Amino acid sequence: MLLIDETAYAGRWRSRHPGEKAFLALGLLALAVLLPPWPGALFCGAAALALLLGGARVPLRTVGRLLRLPLGFVLVGAIPLLITVGGDLWLAPAPGGPVRAAELVGRAMAAVGCLILFAATTPIADTLPRLRWVPRAVTEIALLIYRMLFLLLDSLRAVREAQTLRMGFRTRRATFRSLAGQGGAVFVRAFDRARRLEAGLAARGYDGELMVRVTSRPVSAPFVAASAVLLTGIVVATLVVLR
Repeated sequence: MLLIDETAYAGRWRSRHPGEKAFLALGLLALAVLLPPWPGALFCGAAALALLLGGARVPLRTVGRLLRLPLGFVLVGAIPLLITVGGDLWLAPAPGGPVRAAELVGRAMAAVGCLILFAATTPIADTLPRLRWVPRAVTEIALLIYRMLFLLLDSLRAVREAQTLRMGFRTRRATFRSLAGQGGAVFVRAFDRARRLEAGLAARGYDGELMVRVTSRPVSAPFVAASAVLLTGIVVATLVVLR
């Protein structure tokens, strides 16, 4: 299981209705995109981080691991804003580049933090069955892909461990051979698992609709009200600072 799924299933907010958390996290995300990077996006990112650590009680180390990979992508994407090509010098610092790069990194990481606030507190199995307005076929395919993803990761891990024990990565040539065999083995296993899944569904009387039991979770009015107050407060604080 992926780290973010483990966090969502074991989190303090697991018992809350997904709609509450979606209202809070997606509201923060919308503000992070619509408000100016300074100070709006900063306020949204700080609020998302505070809610993850203080409200949902996600460990700081886990939050750092979840943010590490997106931060790397964002930093790499911000590098072109720092330089300019052409002119007297083939490569020169871009005028205003550091400011634009800082705004990009700030807004992007604030948005990522808001998304992680929802993803790290809400398992996908609690979310998809409640999307009544989405066509049933779309949610069922998403659930099957979600399930098969973990099966593929398990197969990949098992094949790689077996190749490592057989010294399959001791040389460059052996590494390329092992990677090629790894891809073929995972493809065969994935095809076999998909066929067995289809046979299992047919044996259980699958008629085109997956019946999923959805646990009833009441919507907390105080939580929604507090979320609305927080979102409004961020907008007001941003406008006050910009004046």
